Amino acid sequence: MNIGITVYPTYGGSGIVGSELGMELASRGHTVHFIASSLPTRLTKLSERVRFHEVEMMSYPLFEHQPYTLALATKMAKVAETENLDLLHVHYAIPHSISAILARESLQPNRRLPVITTLHGTDITLVGADRSYLPITRYGIVQSDGVTAISNYLKDATAEIFDFDNIAVIPNFICASDYQRHPVEKLRAELSPNGEPLLVHVSNFRPVKRPVDCVEIFARVLKETKARLIMVGDGSERSLAEHRARCLGIDEHCSFVGKQPKIVDYLSASDVLLLPSEQESFGLAALEAMACEVPVIASRVGGVPEVVTDGETGFLSEVGDVEKMSVDTARLLADEELRREMGRRARESAISRYSTDLIIPQYINFYERVLAA
Repeated sequence: MNIGITVYPTYGGSGIVGSELGMELASRGHTVHFIASSLPTRLTKLSERVRFHEVEMMSYPLFEHQPYTLALATKMAKVAETENLDLLHVHYAIPHSISAILARESLQPNRRLPVITTLHGTDITLVGADRSYLPITRYGIVQSDGVTAISNYLKDATAEIFDFDNIAVIPNFICASDYQRHPVEKLRAELSPNGEPLLVHVSNFRPVKRPVDCVEIFARVLKETKARLIMVGDGSERSLAEHRARCLGIDEHCSFVGKQPKIVDYLSASDVLLLPSEQESFGLAALEAMACEVPVIASRVGGVPEVVTDGETGFLSEVGDVEKMSVDTARLLADEELRREMGRRARESAISRYSTDLIIPQYINFYERVLAA
């Protein structure tokens, strides 16, 4: 197939999943055309089967804000014609599904261009639930030729908010060979020069990820045992988390390393992942950690309980319960046998339920059903 994929080219779950889906499809013989404002973060190699088409923005005094939705729709239609696309697969409903529908309609009746929308979470639970965006978000979903969601939780939330449940659940995924624990002695020594165990947090540091809670958890853990906290990523909450660490007098034990291209290296160097989010429609960071044999300390929200089994592959707590999270973290650090056993079960669970060999064929079958409709 000739597939057009649009993602937000940023450090977030939808961009990561969309990029890696495209690369997996290309490895299976399909040709993928990424249509976005810039090269997606995880898209490191272009080839004959993985191509990139940049959305060009027009600057004109009449427009107070550049009309990205229209520019994207125009680019989608152009690429569909010049590259003979079979379908458009957009990740995140707003504005991508609206742009794709505009592109589809602009090409009729000369050709058919099915639109598939994958819902990732905040496009539904936050943006879509805003009353001012609800009608147009619902329109984008309902008018799509096919809709998928990354978790059962998100499908149910979409049905409740938008009264629409014709949605296929196709979860996020990991490549078993790419996501596995491997020796990183040099990095481990840099992050923990005195050999302390490492806690890690990976996110885009938005408020919903509650990175400051990681600092609060860590401060309590330090009262029980030596450790270091590694904060991977960047965003609006980073400065608040750094400030809180200084206020608590633990900043010397924290490393804020910013965005990192090789997340697997940092997971391989770590002992426990902290994911105290206020909301997670799936919990991709948890899945990636589990594949690298890292137990997860997380909030019991959204789709996380579908990924992390409480007491087996990690520990779940209520949002904001930093006391329980710190107790569970300290328990894992104190009991190496428990930590290793949880890590082993975590990888087993991740690979048996979410490997690319299981999930990518589900997308291909979904594409074929939509094309045949």
